[in-house]
This record gives sequence, structure tokens and C-alpha cells, in this order.
Amino acid sequence: MSFDELQLHPDLLRGIRALGFEKPTPIQTAAVPPAMTGRDVLACAQTGSGKTAAFLLPLLHQLLTGRDGRGDGNGRANGSGRGATRVLVLTPTRELAAQVAADMQDLARFAPVRAAAIFGGVAMGPQEQALRRGVDVVVATPGRLLDHLSRPYASLDRVEHLVLDEADRMLDMGFLPDIRRILGQLPARRQTLLFSATIPYEIADLAGRMLRDPVQVEMARTGTPAEGVDQSVYPVEQHRKTALLLDLLGRGDMEEALVFTRTKRRADRLAKQLSKGGIRAERIHGDRSQGQRTAALSGFKAGRIRVLVATDVASRGIDVEALGHVVNYDVPNSPEDYVHRVGRTGRAEMTGSAFTFVSLQEEADLQAIEKLIRRQLPRVKLPGFEHGAVFWGRKGNGNGNGNGDRNGNGRANGNGPSAPEGRRTEGADAGSNGAVRRNGNGALATAAKEDGPPSPARRSSRLGIRRGARR
Repeated sequence: MSFDELQLHPDLLRGIRALGFEKPTPIQTAAVPPAMTGRDVLACAQTGSGKTAAFLLPLLHQLLTGRDGRGDGNGRANGSGRGATRVLVLTPTRELAAQVAADMQDLARFAPVRAAAIFGGVAMGPQEQALRRGVDVVVATPGRLLDHLSRPYASLDRVEHLVLDEADRMLDMGFLPDIRRILGQLPARRQTLLFSATIPYEIADLAGRMLRDPVQVEMARTGTPAEGVDQSVYPVEQHRKTALLLDLLGRGDMEEALVFTRTKRRADRLAKQLSKGGIRAERIHGDRSQGQRTAALSGFKAGRIRVLVATDVASRGIDVEALGHVVNYDVPNSPEDYVHRVGRTGRAEMTGSAFTFVSLQEEADLQAIEKLIRRQLPRVKLPGFEHGAVFWGRKGNGNGNGNGDRNGNGRANGNGPSAPEGRRTEGADAGSNGAVRRNGNGALATAAKEDGPPSPARRSSRLGIRRGARR
């Protein structure tokens, strides 16, 4: 199927051609037609499959054709005065909000559609001005949006279309109460699109209460990473993980890598160790300012940084075209997080590799992942790095190593990793006006004020539209 066959508005087709896109992906082919007619949609598709364009294209089409009663039918998305927001897209993190807004600008480059990205970590002033002027589309994180909705200039009473992007991650981060508050300010009569890489019970329950007779689109079995991702496991002693990563980087087969750690402290430490090892590395997590996060991501996309170390919460919106490698330095606590991590590579039907470093202490987490994805991952044993330097699956010698292993009495050593990164942090809820969030140890902390908008996000493979690139 071609984009012409989808019968999108001519302005959108011009934008698609200008971007060099050729064919819609399967999720776009399945979700765009019913969404164009105003149907609710519940879509489950792998990360990197083109979900963003799958909801942006039909909503932009409706704005331009006047299907929602507010366009003029001639391709002009007419505003209805100050604050007349007609499309609301909710995302879990700042980076994802910025990425979705940038993708929308690319697709609607020839269309008179006004949009604003609303997220924390930056000053509220420019966002307030955009809302006062009136925008057709708002892409927002829940926490910062509620900050604006508490003031008289912001209103959602004209919203016709709601999108929950990465819905499973929003619930995992504890945003359900905020989402319910936002839903209470929306018109009951609206179109709702819910997109998620996994459909756990909580998402199914939320969909049952939010959606009306939805079209269900499931492009892959729930919990399945993209087919183009080559996944493997490296058994390794906890204190040898950094050495293993340096060894793999030194072989020359890994031009760049997105590396995931469980905690912010471990991300800082790993980035520092890699830099000492001669690797250009940066990190991105909730304790970094928005400017630092934007600079690190931009440097990674431009190739100035070879390794970007990230936490799970900060990773949403990290989209790098043709990213070759994802490394799970730490096995994630949640099996669903593994699917999202791995989905950073192999995007838009390209290929990529995902390596997972597994210590003895993480075997149970690995088993949970394999249960979710319904397959056993192949083990790659490198001499000198595997457990006990010889054995896989045996118990340790009971000696702590000061790098996060447990000692013979089951007690974590003094230099072990900190608690997992707190929920409802990052750009999703760290407001520039001193919003409360949780730090890596679960304690309350105050988000620092950051001024200045992020640099424009480069168009990437998140749109997922085929364009003849390397597969």
C-alpha cells in the first residue's frame, strides 16, 4: 500500500514526499484508516514500528479536512480563539514529547497547523504564551500540563482527539492519577487513541474505561521485541561488566551504543569509567538538567558521542536513526522495560543488536524477561568474563566485591548500586517551578528550575515510515 491509497490530505502527502518516505509501515496501514474516520483505536505494536506517524497522520488529516467540524474543508485548520486546543497527545517523558512535536512539524510542514510541546525542566513562560495564543495540537507530559491547567489561560474543553502514547510506561511511572485528573477536564465526547508496546492488565482496564468500541490493532504478540533485533546474553561477574563493555567496544564491531543502567548513580559512574577508557561517553537521567540532556542526546545523534548511558525513565524519546547496538549493562527490574530498551534499535524495520550483561544476582530477572518474550536468549561466553571466570549458573564464593555484589551473608556491600530510579521524575513531571519529584533513593527532592527551550529534535526513525534505508 502507498500513502496515496490512504487518501490523506494533499498537504500531508506533500510533507511525506518531502521527507523521502515511500511506504507506510504495517501499524500505519492498519491504524490510520479507522482513525481517519474518527474511531477509537487500541494499538499494540513494537517500539520503533512507526506508532507516532500512525496517530499523527489521521489526526492531522481530520484537522485539515474539517471532519471534526472546525477545519474549513480547504486545508486550513482554523482556530476558535484563544486556547482552542483540539488535539492532546500525552507522553511519559520530556524527550518523547519533544520528539513527537518535532515529528508532527515534519509531517505538517506544508499545513497550517499550530502546535506546542509542554513539559518540565524548562521555563513555563514560552509555553504559557503558546497556550494564550492558541494552538491546534498540544504534546505534553502529565505533570507540566496540570501545572498549566491550574491557571486560567489553559483549557481543554475544546479537545476533540486524545492520544496516550507509551501508555504502559505512563502507568508504570505512576501517572494514572494525573491522567484521571486530565480526563476530567476533557469533553466526554471525543476520539481516543491508545498506543502501547505492551498491553498488561492495567492498560487493558484503562482502555476499557476510556475507549468506546475501539478498533484493536495488534501488530505483534504483546511483549515481543522487533524481529530485526538480534538479542543475546553475556554471563559476566558484576565487577567485570565495565571491562566487558570496553572489550566489546574495543573490537570495533560496535560503532555506537545506547547503554542502560538501573540507577542514576550507576549511569554517572559508568560514563566516567568509559571516558577514562578513551570512549567518548555521556549520560542522560533525571538528575541532569534539560539542557544537559538535550546536549547529550544531540551529541549522540550527531556522532560526537559514541556511547550514551541512560536510565529507563529518561530513555523514552531517544530515537537515533539506524542505531546499531543497545546494551543492557544492568538487567531491568521490569520485563516490559526490556522490550522498550531493546526497541531503541531495529527501528523502522532496520536491524540491530541487543546485548544483556547478566550477573548471578540478575538471573531471576532474566528468567522473567524470557518468560515474557516466550523464548530463551542465546548465551555468549567470553573467556575471562563469565561467572567465576569458568562457570555459568553456579553460586559465587560469598565474597563481596564492592561493586554491587552481595556478600556471603546475603548483604549488599557498601559500594553497591543505589535504589532504582524513582518514578514520576524526569521531564514527565519535573516542573521548572520547583515541582516535587522522587530521587533515586525514593526520597523527595525538588526539581531545579531550568530556563530555555530544548534544541529542535532531529527527525528520526521514530516515524517509522519506510524510505529505502538500510534494513
